[in-house]
Amino acid sequence: MATLGSAQVPMGASLPSSASAVPARTAPSRHSALVRVTHWITTLCFLALLVTGAEILISHPRFYWGEAGNVLTTPLFKLPIPSSRALVPTGYGYVLPDQNGWSRYLHFQAAWVVVSTGLLYAISGFFTGHFRKNLLPRKADLSWLTFSSSIAKHLRFEQPSEAEAWSYNLLQQLSYLFVIFVLFPLIIWTGLAMSPAFVSAFPATVTVLGGQQSARTIHFLVSLALLLFLLIHVVMVCVAGFRSRMEAMITGRAGKRRERT
Repeated sequence: MATLGSAQVPMGASLPSSASAVPARTAPSRHSALVRVTHWITTLCFLALLVTGAEILISHPRFYWGEAGNVLTTPLFKLPIPSSRALVPTGYGYVLPDQNGWSRYLHFQAAWVVVSTGLLYAISGFFTGHFRKNLLPRKADLSWLTFSSSIAKHLRFEQPSEAEAWSYNLLQQLSYLFVIFVLFPLIIWTGLAMSPAFVSAFPATVTVLGGQQSARTIHFLVSLALLLFLLIHVVMVCVAGFRSRMEAMITGRAGKRRERT
């Protein structure tokens, strides 16, 4: 018996004369079509929310705790940036252009798109077993040794092996679960808690948080956490192999990482 790759072939067997005659084995998909589509929709919406959120923020870069807060109230903390409103004391001798109108409109539109996309992803993830199969850590992996080893590899910016391109490591699983089931629901909740129309129908949503100003402060802090996650995520994608990871999220298949020369 002679071997061809990993398959055993009898010596007397005739082989196809050309490579095209050999049926190509289809590589399994790294990411499903729904995961890829919802990923890119969420990415575009999140970038729109960041830009418009920053524009809304500079109209009043002061944060409070409780139900009410204004320029006569001592803030919980404030950002050292100029404002787009002349009545807001910032210490700067000028004001920025006021872009509050279009930014609020686009912010709300992008928010509803990302909420709808997130619901579709979550429902599909439960019914298809995506969360259980891909994101839920195994019991054997839930140890301090595994966790610390995963953190050490990321801090050393080690490139993952080809085998790891087809699965999530423990740190990825925990961070994705935290973002999907903690940060995203919290930022949606606090965003709705700042809406007078929503609060009038469901007043408990803002009462639990301590008031609308508390909701605004939490919304800002969660946004910073999501922004930090985004930056780390992009850095890790570049370390692991930007081209192969982008190919996997666009086509669904993990391409081979090219070694640096």
